[in-house]
Amino acid sequence: MPPSLENTAFLFPGQGSQRVGMGRELAQAEPLAAEVFAQADAILGIPLSRLCWQGPQEDLNDTINTQPALLTHSIAVLRVLQARLPDLQPTFVAGHSLGQFSALVAAGSLTFPEALRLVRARGEAMKAAGEERPGGMLAVLGLEAAVVESACRQAAEDTGAVVTLANDNCPGQAVISGQDAGLERAMELLRQAGARRLVRLAVSIAAHSPLMEPAKRRFDRALALAQFHDPEVPVVGNVSAAPLRSAPAVRADAAAQLTSRVRWTESMQLMLSSAVDTFLELGPGNVLCGLLRRLDRKAACLPLDTPESFEPLLG
Repeated sequence: MPPSLENTAFLFPGQGSQRVGMGRELAQAEPLAAEVFAQADAILGIPLSRLCWQGPQEDLNDTINTQPALLTHSIAVLRVLQARLPDLQPTFVAGHSLGQFSALVAAGSLTFPEALRLVRARGEAMKAAGEERPGGMLAVLGLEAAVVESACRQAAEDTGAVVTLANDNCPGQAVISGQDAGLERAMELLRQAGARRLVRLAVSIAAHSPLMEPAKRRFDRALALAQFHDPEVPVVGNVSAAPLRSAPAVRADAAAQLTSRVRWTESMQLMLSSAVDTFLELGPGNVLCGLLRRLDRKAACLPLDTPESFEPLLG
């Protein structure tokens, strides 16, 4: 029996969900999906579809490629969903970090070509900022966000280095971001606080921290040239964790995002408290469905990626 789609939210994953082969089966089976990938290749002037489908993984993991690749795959899934269920209108859309730009396309706030150019510029700006102001990120498991935030403040005071809470993903899972000295001191404090696990992420960019200020300045220039529209459905912003209903609000949240915390737990709580009971994750993998289960095991979440993944929706 297909899930109830009366109160549905569309979720779009961010960096970390990419994998070689993403979108290939869908594009082979669905001309609409193939068309999205071909459009991305033409707009960017690079063989993005080949990179998504064949790799190599190292090139796909380069943030200047990862960001447009994930956006393209998510929008390919969206176009297939819209064709199969044309009457389905979500109550909310939301995306994790980079995924917010996919959500803006789904909401009609950005066209796909506009969003594609923006995320390419975003990736270039973040990569340059990482080279100018190196840093890293650390996943923290088993502690609440308030405890993690307190440890970051103390580590920053102790070392004079930048270290901050970057992602509040779900209860018991957070990511911190900053300079190496700050991260090392934070690790000591988090162990003392009882962290179940600490995992240094394989990145040299301190996303969602003050170290991204050069990227923000550069990306602001790209945002200023982009044409935003009022969303047709509310977009839950990463920075505000509130529904964004106008073009200026969407633009402001996108501008603040690079140096601000991703408030994903609060974003999901907002949608759950607004009677959303079915979530669809559009893009590779099921990371966001996994985070949702930590908040509400009763909420239905269906990842959409391959042709077969649509079958439960169609009955």
